Amino acid sequence: MAQFNITITEELLHGLFLSNGKDEAFSKLLEEIFNQVLLAQSTEQLGAEPYERTEGRTAYRNGTRERQLTTRIGTLTLRIPRHRNGQFSTELFMRYQRSEQALVLAMMEMVINGVSTRKIESITEELCGKKFSKSTISTLCKNLDPMVNAFRTRPLKSHYPFLMVDAIYVKVRENKRIQSRGLLIAIGINEEGHREVVGFQLANSESENSWGEFFGSLKERGLKDVRVVTSDDHKGLVNAVRKHFQGASWQRCQTHFSRNMLDHAPKALQPEIKEDLRRLYESVDLESARKVRDQIIAKYEARAPKATNLLDEAFDDITAVLALPLRYRKRLRTTNGVERLNEEIRRRERVIRIFPNEASVIRLMGALLMEQDEKWQTGRKYFDMELYYHTVRDNDSEDDTAA
Repeated sequence: MAQFNITITEELLHGLFLSNGKDEAFSKLLEEIFNQVLLAQSTEQLGAEPYERTEGRTAYRNGTRERQLTTRIGTLTLRIPRHRNGQFSTELFMRYQRSEQALVLAMMEMVINGVSTRKIESITEELCGKKFSKSTISTLCKNLDPMVNAFRTRPLKSHYPFLMVDAIYVKVRENKRIQSRGLLIAIGINEEGHREVVGFQLANSESENSWGEFFGSLKERGLKDVRVVTSDDHKGLVNAVRKHFQGASWQRCQTHFSRNMLDHAPKALQPEIKEDLRRLYESVDLESARKVRDQIIAKYEARAPKATNLLDEAFDDITAVLALPLRYRKRLRTTNGVERLNEEIRRRERVIRIFPNEASVIRLMGALLMEQDEKWQTGRKYFDMELYYHTVRDNDSEDDTAA
């Protein structure tokens, strides 16, 4: 491990013992330490001190550039050394989150492949220096790709009774053509009550085969005993859910259903129908939901027959969560939790617009999903699962008694 000799001025040291401005003094101290570390690393990589003549010198200094580093005690201004061969590197740059590293890599690949805009070129030059090459990108990828691959192929040892699945489409350049690819994402709630990104996969479409292959890979990694799957009503997705998760209930996303039903109703009726649907969704049990359904159908059958037919056909699917204890219903009756995750993905995807290859999609999205998964695992529980497992045990006991 490298050792550094840090020089501290008397003025800076004196400021640390003052009651006023102590945070500022610590910030200045840390800034000075980091900048001296950067200079020492530059000397080590060049093989020579400033203005020193040595036979082992590998390159020459070329000034510095400033970069801001945000810490808990303030924003530090770092003076990053420049080398004429463009090869200076430091572990301090690892402060970037994995998703930020992946985002930069995707932009760098775009520049290398000649498909970037001037804006992206300027961003990569600012973040990565004036010079980078395919070998630089390859080296950086070696740090990220194994982590992403390990995350997306990890064994699923926990029990995930609840699953939410969705897809988001991105544009990818392949064989000199721009094509649309679907990123299939599965979010599970584990037995501790935390959300997890249990898997993701890039597919050509949302066909039954694509979803089936994705679900098959999740089961091979250990996913089992799923009780409720929440998704939209894409035909291929629904067929794959029913095939691969037999015995599980499929909950049709109520948000998506409301939009579908309102699209089949006259505009003048839509606000009123929306309020009636809310009453249906908030029913305390299946019997109450059926009464509300019948009232809605009777009320709008003559004026919005397509909408009421749709409600009648989809009723069992949009009320599947009523079989669960009340506290679990609101968050499992829609895919809103996945939609919020999709918004984060879109925020990064808009920077790239067109990914240079499929590997960059997996790298960027995988890094982003890893970070979200870590936040969920270390944050507040999504559910208290004690009541659910207590209810499951009671139901299993009743089934054994009846048998």
